[in-house]
Amino acid sequence: MLKVENLHFEYSGFTVLEDISFEVEKGQLCALFGPNGTGKTTLLKCIARLLNYGKGRVLVENENINKIKPEEIAKLVAYVPQEHKPPFPYLVKEVVLMGRTPHMRGVFGPSESDTRAAVEAIEMIGIADIAERPYTALSGGQRQLVLLARAMAQETKLLLLDEPTSNLDFQNQIKIWRIVKELTKKGVTALTCTHDPNHVMWFCDKAIVLGSSGIVANGNPAMALTKTTLNEIYGDVCDVKIFGDTRMIVPAEMEIKKI
Repeated sequence: MLKVENLHFEYSGFTVLEDISFEVEKGQLCALFGPNGTGKTTLLKCIARLLNYGKGRVLVENENINKIKPEEIAKLVAYVPQEHKPPFPYLVKEVVLMGRTPHMRGVFGPSESDTRAAVEAIEMIGIADIAERPYTALSGGQRQLVLLARAMAQETKLLLLDEPTSNLDFQNQIKIWRIVKELTKKGVTALTCTHDPNHVMWFCDKAIVLGSSGIVANGNPAMALTKTTLNEIYGDVCDVKIFGDTRMIVPAEMEIKKI
């Protein structure tokens, strides 16, 4: 579904990404994981063609995104930024409906199917209670939920999510991961940046771990997020423990108290 080949990107002569290569299969939930400053957000933006990379290729369904028109990319890829500052007080339902823009027929505006897709996305995310509120009046976490609903209304084959649960409470974090997981079971492919290794362990099919020198691990989360890999990117600050059938990342030398 997604193939990145030898991607290279730099800001004003400073190399951010160098020779980055990986693949994500259709229907996989794949995590981009690693410390701040390793280029995770930059990589997502390159894949979405929001940034022009210098070398390499990005293929979505075997199509080189540098050779596809923007309106066609919008039908293939939906990008949810980590944060978004709205310039106008659109209603929540209007923001979600904007996700249907690639499917609309010019001056004819939204069709009945566009409106239905937006309503379904609003209900799936669980924000019907704020659908009539101005987007500018929402908290950061609420805006994040709205952007996720907009991406789902876009109905693309590839979702790019930049820390989609960073501003959410624990209940909504788990809810969003479960929703994205259900979407991938229906054939959608998702690539998401996250700083929570346990979310990667619990929900993802694959993990791509970025370090200062590029990709340091790539594969099944249990194989990619080992203590050795975590020590390489973070230093000796965490450990991997197994509780029953659940693998978790915990602070190093953490003693689990028995109840």
